[in-house]
Amino acid sequence: MNETNNTDIAKEKVNLETSKIAWHELQRFFASGTAVWVAPALDLVDVAYQFSLDNKVAVETWLQSRQIALVSDQQAIAWLQAEVEVWAVVVKPWILVQE
Repeated sequence: MNETNNTDIAKEKVNLETSKIAWHELQRFFASGTAVWVAPALDLVDVAYQFSLDNKVAVETWLQSRQIALVSDQQAIAWLQAEVEVWAVVVKPWILVQE
């Protein structure tokens, strides 16, 4: 099996672990500081895959460009009050969320 196939399989696995969930069900992750917001312009599966590879360069680039960040208090409150559902995927110890 070549590297491209391995990458495709790994991304497909991440995709299968991605689901929609009510934000209020993720409060414990927010409270523990492990909920990461992912900008709508990014592909959640690609971001999760890079997290799983521990790709520090990609993650740092997204952090610096404010395309990912820890979920802020303001976001968490707004999502809770609006009963928002988010797309979410766990890449231990993080949970990545996207509106």
